[in-house]
Amino acid sequence: MQLYDRIAAGDRIRQRRLLLGMTQEELAEKIGRAYKYCQDIERGSCGMSIETLILLSSSLNVTMDYIIYGYEDTEPKTPEQLLEMEAVEELLGHCSEKKRSYAMELLRLFLKACDEK
Repeated sequence: MQLYDRIAAGDRIRQRRLLLGMTQEELAEKIGRAYKYCQDIERGSCGMSIETLILLSSSLNVTMDYIIYGYEDTEPKTPEQLLEMEAVEELLGHCSEKKRSYAMELLRLFLKACDEK
């Protein structure tokens, strides 16, 4: 099992942001977060919520697996997959932190149960 490395995740976010020609200020604005918070994430000095991870993934056009673990997704997303991801982002964006946490736990349990079949 690979562990989450905040510093490595921050490096991947920074590299992708720079590749896209985006400043930290632009990324912060795009995801609706404070500039200082984006700096802290890129430095690895703080973690991020699932909502922020989803927003970063969408804004940087990378998978959440890539941000967290560095896994490259070589398959392009279909329009349907992109719409589904946007729908999840929209749903979670309107929830309290407690509801988001509960939803994520349910999703993890569901995916684990599917993998066991």
